Order: sequence, then structure tokens, then C-alpha cells
Amino acid sequence: MLQNYIKIAFRNLARNKAYSAINIIGLSIGLAAAMLIMLYTKDEVSYDRFHAKNPSIYRITSKSLTPAGIVDYLQAYIGVFPGPKFHEGVPEITDFVRYRENQLDMKQGNEIKSQAVHFADTSFFSIFTFPLLSGNPKTALQQPKTVVISEDIAEKNFGTTNALGKTLFFKDYEDKFEPYTVTGVAKKCPQNSSIKFDVLMPLVIGAEEMANNENWFSVFMNTFVLVSPGANLKAVEAKMNQVYVADARESIKSVTKKFGIMGKTVYMLQPFTDMHLSKELPASNGLVDESNPTFSYILSGIALFILLIACINFINLTVARSLKRAKEIGVRKVVGGARTQLIIQFLGESFLLCFAAFLFAIVLIELALPTFNQLADKSLALSYLFDAKLVAGYFALFIITSLLSGFYPALILSGYSPVQTLYSRFNLSGKNYLQKSLVVLQFTLASFLIIASLTIYSQFNFLTSKELGYDDKNLVVIDKSNMKRSEAKLLKEELIKSQSIIDVAPKNGGFWGTTAKINGETQVNFTYETVNENYLPLFDIPIVKGRNFSASFPSDSSHSILVNETFVKEAGWKKPIGQVVDFWFKNEKYTVVGVVKDHHYQSLSEKIKPQLFTMRQSNDYGKAFIKIKPGTETASLRHIQKVFKRLFPLNPYSYKFLDQENLKRYESEAKWKQMMLYGAILTIFISCIGLFGLATLSAERRTKEIGIRKVLGASVGSVVQLLSTDFLKLVSLSFIFAFPAAWYAMQEWLSNYPYRISIGPWMFIATALIAISIAFLTVSGQSLRAAMIDPVKSLKAE
Repeated sequence: MLQNYIKIAFRNLARNKAYSAINIIGLSIGLAAAMLIMLYTKDEVSYDRFHAKNPSIYRITSKSLTPAGIVDYLQAYIGVFPGPKFHEGVPEITDFVRYRENQLDMKQGNEIKSQAVHFADTSFFSIFTFPLLSGNPKTALQQPKTVVISEDIAEKNFGTTNALGKTLFFKDYEDKFEPYTVTGVAKKCPQNSSIKFDVLMPLVIGAEEMANNENWFSVFMNTFVLVSPGANLKAVEAKMNQVYVADARESIKSVTKKFGIMGKTVYMLQPFTDMHLSKELPASNGLVDESNPTFSYILSGIALFILLIACINFINLTVARSLKRAKEIGVRKVVGGARTQLIIQFLGESFLLCFAAFLFAIVLIELALPTFNQLADKSLALSYLFDAKLVAGYFALFIITSLLSGFYPALILSGYSPVQTLYSRFNLSGKNYLQKSLVVLQFTLASFLIIASLTIYSQFNFLTSKELGYDDKNLVVIDKSNMKRSEAKLLKEELIKSQSIIDVAPKNGGFWGTTAKINGETQVNFTYETVNENYLPLFDIPIVKGRNFSASFPSDSSHSILVNETFVKEAGWKKPIGQVVDFWFKNEKYTVVGVVKDHHYQSLSEKIKPQLFTMRQSNDYGKAFIKIKPGTETASLRHIQKVFKRLFPLNPYSYKFLDQENLKRYESEAKWKQMMLYGAILTIFISCIGLFGLATLSAERRTKEIGIRKVLGASVGSVVQLLSTDFLKLVSLSFIFAFPAAWYAMQEWLSNYPYRISIGPWMFIATALIAISIAFLTVSGQSLRAAMIDPVKSLKAE
């Protein structure tokens, strides 16, 4: 019996190759999307769960409360004190490790490069599970001037992972390269780890730092602790804060007197496995791969919908072809076939199709993984599919999909009356509300995703084309830490000897922020920029009031500052020139000599903030901007590299083009643009398969009606219009649901950007035209085919 079922199933699928192919393709796309998102979600929730002591590992975080008790901000990292102080004063905290990142120059042979280096306490390998290929994890970080390296660094620098006892050279704070002995070689960190290191050094905290009690307020590193199993976390946090208040009481008074009223600091514990998907306290400051759970929710929603639509499309196509099998069902029933046997037959065909779709889905996943990894910032591989839990999930997905797509058709087809089917008097009846509702639902989501894609694309285009208030074209950026005034002057003199170099201007490295007093006691927080007189002209940034820095005014390097327009607004100045900014904690006062036009020195995702420029002599530069002539990139870069290596032979050389760096700020928007586009395309494709099935069903139900209309003189065009109009009405109806939902969702998304587009009517008009055009092309082909049938054939049974 089973062999007979399988044979008939194969014959039926082979006889209807086109419909079988459409069913398999539709289901495989839905399954591939669902399996990819399961893979993505599994990777997201698995972050940091491989550590053996994981249930007991927590990160110390803090929150600052205003005098009124309102949360001012949350802090994901802290200073040198909380780890050792809480370990000493809280019995439930059994161990701790502090972890921070820095960038050091590394020398191997004649090659010098900038290397990310992480520092940790000696307890690092006893708290975290990072196996060493060689070396003793208990002693690897005990001695100064030692280093644990990853197997990748070992292979790259020594050609082997057997690097124990070998030497690497790192530049110290006195610009000298010191030898560091390799005391351990670690296996490559798992890809689902928030801690990823290639070079790990002992964290050395001097006695002077530990004696300075004000270091409670110096925050720059992550601190992790081991908490006794079963401990009451609220009680542990309460004890932590008791230790802090008792130990830092005098320092709190001292800092409050020096800087004014401080917020109250409250320490908390964050589970180690919560960091990766935390919005408020993410993995940062030396930790990597912070993520947003919203991505998983959105991707899961799209994938689930695609899979459901694929299943229901399968139902539609199966029911649409049911008239072709009506006589087969009638004969089976007449010769004694039970309804149960027919249900088993049709369910078997469903399982067979789903199995083929499942195999094809794996092929699609293999093809799509590189693109998916690029979009999702992952390094997932097909081998991850064979995780035991995932395999169980995929098997459940296969069973559920097969039952969902096969049960309804099996129930409907097995219920046909043999008398009606054998005499060709059978026809499908009813209003088909399920199918029509499906079309509306399909195109509601498709239209929603089209509008979302258009909005995200327009916002991305706006972010990447909006005038920034300065000229970032043909600007090369090179980094040189701790660059003195004399070094900057010499660098410029040597660089402009080439005719391809227009000008050079230095600036501090990174973003500096600080606070100062204006108008007596009012404090302003601002971005603090160290530049020279060439900086603003190089970027073509206008001075709207007063003047620029100038070599003609020697006091500019000691007493003068420039501020931007936002600084003036926040200070409430009517006449900014001559106003005084008081850095009271340094006992320094500066006079405003010019106001700089506001420009977007940060991403357009952030509002322009107060900005202050200084030429303060004791501030070092950290980078140089080099303006080159258009079309001279190759010659200019060659000259820049030659000069840099001659002047700074012990510093690593690298360059960037500023306009390209600015574009990188919007990589997230670019990826979401692609994700939404792919989601819209897949949804439209699946929706079209559903429309095709319903158009087929409609044409077969109305075969005789079409024949009668043609006999009475109806043209092919009028018949096509008749069959197509019903579906186009359904597609148009979907806009009533899609447009308001899309408008609301996109307004919410755009509200995250201080500088954004407006959602215009053209987006909705374009979406309607796209959806209707695609629907018409899908339906009209099948309608035309039905309209071309000879009416004699369709009416001969009458």
C-alpha cells in the first residue's frame, strides 16, 4: 500500500512539473528564510554562554542619579577600584577581573604596525574559558613584560603556533620598543564571544593609582566578578554600594567641592550573557559585537510571514489543480477507497514536496550565506546548521510545514462527491474568503516592505548626500599619536614640497569632551578640539563672527578660543566675541575671538553639539588632514607615505580618505536598506505565486462561464479584464491596511534621526504602481490563457 502511495505521488508530481516546481521553489524560499533566521537567532542568544563558570559571571555597571533621584545615565564600564574593593568587602564576590583595550605599536622584524592590545588581571583565564594551546593559564599573566597571543598572531609573526618563549616588541609611553615574552598561545576566540583578543597583557595598576581615592570616579574599563551560586543579587548590590559609600566618602566631598554638585552613583550587576543584546548597557569599550534584539524580532517576523505565505500558497495551488484530479478521486471512492486513505495519499504528496523543498532550501542557504553574513555582520557557516538543537528545530519546522501545507488540501480533496466528479458536474463553490483574505494580507506586507525600502533608501541617500557644512573631498587623514607642534610643522613643510599637496592641518586624535563655566556659574558640556590656524580654511568652514586663529596674534595659543553657533545658543550670548570661558578645574580662562559656523563634525544621526576650538600649547595633536589635488591620488599617497616613514620611522603608517570614512558611519542604514529590499522582493515573489494559484483556481472555476461569454461575443480582452479586475481590487484593498501601518512605523523609525526626510505622497503612489503592475502581470498571463481556450471544448459536456 505504501509503495502504491509513493508511486502515485511521484507520477502526479512528474505529470504536473510546472506546478511542482512552483510549489517546491516557493516552499524552499520560505524554509530557507526561516532556517537562516533560526541560525541567526541561535547565534545571537548563544553569545558568551560557552564559559564554564558562566551562570556566576557578572559585569559591574553603574547608574548616576540626579539629586531628585532620577536616573541621569547608565555606565557600562567603571574604574580600577570597584573590582578589588568589592571582592574584599563583599563575601559573595569570590573573584574579579578587570579588562580594557588600548592600541599599541608593535614591531616584528622591520615591520611596525598598530595593534589592538587588551589588558587583564591574572584571574582572566580562571574566570573565562579561553583554552591555551601552550602556556600555563594560572601564571601566563603574572609577570610584567609578558604577553599571551592568539594562534593567528603566532602564525602571522612566527610561522607557527609553537611560540612560547618568543619575543614581540611593543612601544612604551616613552616611545621606546620594549621586548615582551610570549607566555601563552590561546586558541582563536569563538565567533559568539563578546571578548575577542589577539594580544593580551597583564594589567598593571601602580601603587600610586591605588592610593588615589579619587580614582573611584575615573571610568575606563570593564570589570567582571564571580558571584557565589545562589547568592541574592539585590543583597550583593546593596553591600557593594555600602562599600563604595564608606570607602569613597571623603573623595565624594572633595570632588563635589572641586567640580560642583555630583550625581549619586549606584553600582549594579549585569549578567554576563545579557551584554550582547542589551540596549542600555551593551558590550563596549574593548568588548565586541554588540547587537540589538530588534534585528532578531524584525528578521524573524519577515521570515515567519514568508514561510506562512509559502505554505498557504501551496494550499492554493493544490486546490487550484484539484479539478484535474476530481475523476481520480471519484474512481478511488467508487472502488472502495476510504477518505482516510485519500488523506494519507495527499499528505504523503505534501511531505514529499516539502522534503524536496527542504533539500533545495539547504542549497539556497549555502548560496545566500555570504550575502547574509555581510548584511548581518556574522561569520556563520553551513556547518552550524548541524547543531543538535538546530537540527531538532529544523525537523520540527519540516513536520509543521508539511502538515500546514498538506492538511487543508487533503481534507478538501478527500471530501469530493464521486457522483459529481465522474459526471464532470463538480465545481468549487463558495466565496473563497480565505484565499481573498490571503491576497490582501500578502500585498499588505509586500506594500509595507516596499514603503519601508523606499523610506530607508531615501533617508540613506539624504544622510550620504546632505551638505555637512565643510568640504570632505580629496582629504587624506593620517594618524600620528602625541604629535608635537614642531613635528606638525615639519610634516607640513615636507609634504607641501609636492605640487600635488595643497595644504596640511593637524588636529587632536579622536573626540575629546569636557565642561567649563560661562556667565559666572553656568556649565556647558562641549566637544574640545585642538587645531591650528590652517584647520578651518582647509575644511572651508566659515567664520560667522569675529576672526580665525592667526600667527599675527601670539596670545591665540594661550588665551584665545573659537566656538560654534550651537555653543553660542546654549550659552545664551547675544554678543559672543569677548566672552570668557572658565576651565575652573585647571584654573584657566579663555576669551572667545570668533564664532564658527555649525557643521556636522559627527554623524547626522546626532545633533550638532557645542564645539570649542583651542590652540593650547600643551595639547598634543593626534592626526593630520592633507588636502590633495583631484586626480593625483596615487602620486600624493606615495609622497605622503615616503615623508611619514622618513620623519616617523617608529610609528605605523596608515591613511584614510575622509569622505569614505564619513560614508562608513551609515553602514547600518545601508545594510537595513538591503535587508528590507530583499525582504520586499521575496515577499512580492511569494505573493505572486499565491496570485498565480488563485488566478488558476478562478480560471478553472469559471471555465464554462468564459466559454458562454465567448459564444455570446465577448472579446479576449474583456475576458482578461473580467478575470484580472477581482484580483486588482484585492491588491488595492491591501493599501488601506498597508499605508497607515507603514506611515506610522516609518515615522517612528525616522524619529531616531535629528536630520531626516519627510515621507511624501510619491512613496505611496510609487508603491501602489509597483504592487498593481506586478499583480497585473502575474494574473493577466493566466487570464489570457483561459480566455484563449476554445469555447467548444469548455462547453462540450453540456
